[in-house]
Amino acid sequence: MFVATTPRTAPAEPPAGAATRVTPAWRGNLVFAVVVLALAWWVTQDLWSAPYRHVIAQNTGDQAFFEWVLAYGVEVMRHGYDPFFTDLMNTPHGVNLAANTSILADAVLFAPVTVWAGPQVSFIAILTLNLAGSAFAWYLFLLRYLVRSPVAAAIGGLFCGFGPGFISHANGHLNFTSGWIAPLAIWAVFKLREPGRWLRGGVVLGVLLAVSFSIAAEGLFFVALATTVFVVTWSLSRATRAEARAVAPTVLRGLAVAAVVAGALLAYPLYMHFSGPQTFTGTGFNQRHFSEDLAAYVNYSSRTLAGSAGLDSTWLAANKTEETSFLGPPLVLLVVWALIMLWRRADPVRRATLRALITVILVFVVLSLGPRLHIFRHETPVVLPYAALARLPLFDSALPLRMALVVTCAVGVVLALTVDRLLDRPWPSVWMRGVWAAGLALALVPLIPMPLVVTERTPEPAFIADGLWQDYVPPGGVMTALPLGNNMTPDAQRWQAYTMSRGGPQFRMPAGYFLGPGGPAGVGRLGAPWRGTDWLFFRAAVYGYVGRIGDDERWQARKDFAYWGLDAVFLPDQIKGQDGLLFHQAVENTATELLGQPDRVGGVLVWRIRPGVDPVSRGG
Repeated sequence: MFVATTPRTAPAEPPAGAATRVTPAWRGNLVFAVVVLALAWWVTQDLWSAPYRHVIAQNTGDQAFFEWVLAYGVEVMRHGYDPFFTDLMNTPHGVNLAANTSILADAVLFAPVTVWAGPQVSFIAILTLNLAGSAFAWYLFLLRYLVRSPVAAAIGGLFCGFGPGFISHANGHLNFTSGWIAPLAIWAVFKLREPGRWLRGGVVLGVLLAVSFSIAAEGLFFVALATTVFVVTWSLSRATRAEARAVAPTVLRGLAVAAVVAGALLAYPLYMHFSGPQTFTGTGFNQRHFSEDLAAYVNYSSRTLAGSAGLDSTWLAANKTEETSFLGPPLVLLVVWALIMLWRRADPVRRATLRALITVILVFVVLSLGPRLHIFRHETPVVLPYAALARLPLFDSALPLRMALVVTCAVGVVLALTVDRLLDRPWPSVWMRGVWAAGLALALVPLIPMPLVVTERTPEPAFIADGLWQDYVPPGGVMTALPLGNNMTPDAQRWQAYTMSRGGPQFRMPAGYFLGPGGPAGVGRLGAPWRGTDWLFFRAAVYGYVGRIGDDERWQARKDFAYWGLDAVFLPDQIKGQDGLLFHQAVENTATELLGQPDRVGGVLVWRIRPGVDPVSRGG
């Protein structure tokens, strides 16, 4: 990812007195910006076609979480709430947002859009701009520091922004589609090498790091790790040692300034992340499961042209959102062939850059494979380097397979270098030109991104939209939809997000979809630890199971309702989960057995929770 040594030769300055006009370079940049925006719209078009009805089918839980975070950004701006901790969700304990992906910078920046059009539109807008912005930022970086040809920069930028791994993460992940962070951060580091720029450059880099941390802390860790691998490898090369020694003092001064600035800006969020309430160690996911399969690198993902033709092998991935490699066999062969060609024709300085780039690719391929080698979803006994890193700080909170996104960016750089070299050299024959053109087409055409798959979201009930819930819940009271919110049943969290985006009174809710403490051996987990009553409603909703409701179950419900401080629960006419419609009648029967007959208000069934009276007693 850190892939250049010196800027390419800058174009000559125009003669004094020349007429000011838009240069061809700026026209080319504008055209490319339009192209990437159009491609980003192509990927997200079905979300834009009905933003209030459609939701990403492969990952409704993450979209609901990010919509909630965007709505909470409105509360932060409107009421000055703590941006890194909230008790609106997971009452009575709250949620440490610094330890979650709270995309604070996006939430604050898009707060006006969220108020005006809702978190649904903000989510789609950020997703679209992330994809387009990533491609455009890489294009500008490549054109500035690495290649001469705008065509080469465009091909590299398109792959870095719309590669299979990033399109997979477009299934709900606003953090990992923020691929523009990498080229901007590397660009800021490059500027530190310029004489007299270390102070200003250090301040700029520090601010950028703080903003990036608030959007994609895990991705920023990958960028820093890849940059370190590249710089160390490049600096140790014989042809570049002298240059590395010459710029080291200036760069180190700039990095020190950046550390001070970023440390000052991130002092509170870092404290909250590592030592604040409701923090945790590790992650709520199994790293051995969320590791890349070696075979995935030479197969195709689902949201590509090849995948739409039935050539995908998505069973090799942990899920549809984590298809992070899937380069396809032609592209893997092309990259190997291209690196050999570039190496043979490179001078010693350029070979130092290529050596460092190859090292980054190899290191991150190995790291992405996780603690144990997986081949065709079979875990082999082969222990890999990540096994020694898995318990270290930062590594313990990362998912290995996501490191394949670094490989995707490095491959994009290789493509840009290759096309630039091919366009910059005399061709020995028309036949050879045709071979390279055919190879690029064979490698890249199957990877053309396809639109995200969407499904219908649950319609917002009038009970929420019209504020009728306020008749059942006092100011600051606690209410939840049934079933309670989690990653499989996200509607409860979504209803709260809609009320936050509109201003006015707000209710708190138990449970929710977030990362928090309570996992095995003291590590994190998804959501709050299960209690008897939320499990009762969950199994009714997801499995349609209604068990015997007796005095024991009512006693447990009374205990759980008091623990949460619930004032009311409600059940919309339609409930959906990660995999489609849920069992409405089973949930209604369970709630009625526990709480008696409900009120019918605004398209929902509502049960008041009266401490000391409910749940109802049915004899004995």
